[in-house]
Amino acid sequence: MKYHQIDRNLFIKNRAKFTAQMKPNSVAVFNSNDIYPISADSTLPFAQHRDIFYLSGVDQEESVLLLFPDAPYEHQREMLFLRETNEHIAIWEGEKLTKEHAFEVSGIKTVYWLTDFHKILNEMMTYADTMYINTNEHYRAAVETETREDRFVKWWKAKYPAHQVAKSNPILQRLRSVKETEEIALIQHACNITEKGLRRLLPFVKPGVAEYEIEAELIHEFIRNRSKGFAYTPIIASGNNANVLHYIENNQICQAGDLILLDVAAEYANYSSDLSRTIPVSGRYTQRQKDVYNAVLRVKNEATKMLVPGTLWKQYHIEVGKLMTSELLGLGLLDKADVQNENPDWPAYKKYFMHGTSHHLGLDTHDYGLLHEPMKANMVFTVEPGIYLPAEGFGIRLEDNVVVQEKGEPLNLMANIPIEADEIENLMNA
Repeated sequence: MKYHQIDRNLFIKNRAKFTAQMKPNSVAVFNSNDIYPISADSTLPFAQHRDIFYLSGVDQEESVLLLFPDAPYEHQREMLFLRETNEHIAIWEGEKLTKEHAFEVSGIKTVYWLTDFHKILNEMMTYADTMYINTNEHYRAAVETETREDRFVKWWKAKYPAHQVAKSNPILQRLRSVKETEEIALIQHACNITEKGLRRLLPFVKPGVAEYEIEAELIHEFIRNRSKGFAYTPIIASGNNANVLHYIENNQICQAGDLILLDVAAEYANYSSDLSRTIPVSGRYTQRQKDVYNAVLRVKNEATKMLVPGTLWKQYHIEVGKLMTSELLGLGLLDKADVQNENPDWPAYKKYFMHGTSHHLGLDTHDYGLLHEPMKANMVFTVEPGIYLPAEGFGIRLEDNVVVQEKGEPLNLMANIPIEADEIENLMNA
């Protein structure tokens, strides 16, 4: 991996938190992701399943974690199963984890080769009453591909029909949404890499540059700072492209006078950052562009202050809607009649700001978190309001990543990344 090895104590703590919530006499199993084929012998780059990474630090395909805190023997309470490495594999694919290195990464002392998994699992099931299966229950999940985890669950249910079934996901949703100090530091590192990318980019942009050239500048800076690259598919949307919320073609030429909506950020050690900035192609905003820009910035700044312990996600978005409505009235985009006659299920402001303001951030860009439960300290959220104006040929979104604090306003992990319109202009014209 490109990133520096993470202190294994993080994963030891994560496992302790998870096993503390397991039912008595129960087993939990977590699988690595598959390597997904394209065609012929081509595959997509491997990306680890975030749950096994969260609990073990293992960042390798064909790996399995088994947790059994009430196992009769201590060495059976945490077990890793890895694909057996050898000299041939090392030559053709690079070195894989040895048993010794797996312990250094994870803090798990009992490491077997994967060929022993079914035999050992069968022994564990004779001791256990309950099996925790790991299903994907994220509120945005819409997965059609059968994953390695899915195949295991199907096989396990057929093999052991008499055991009780429990779910890992509700436990992980709560645990992963509240970050340890080490995790916040990793997200901060991803944000710092993102900052380097943006600062590299600002003096580079000028009329006639292509969106894909901007993408190339960013990926260069991210990788040279030990990131695998973008935390998510980058959005580099010039002109009216900004009004397509998930524009990812990035193939147009940036025209003088237009704005570029950038929704681009680096990952680091599988942790995501998530940045949006909107910059002027010609290095200066028009007065109208600046007025809309500053309206979005005010909403972002005021919304951020609401991210405190006890806040409910749904009510938070209602309050942000009120802020945005006020700004849209000030910009002349709405009038009082629009607001008085609005549909409560689709308020008037949604014509110009149709997406949510915040989501959890962490190992996934849209990270785990139960939205019906109150916010807690050390949760990490994005704050990303926007105003989209197809009739005027531009859209503006601004986004930072913040950590909820026990008291006071959230900690902005992107506080050093330029966001004020004047600072952006100065950097573009330096």
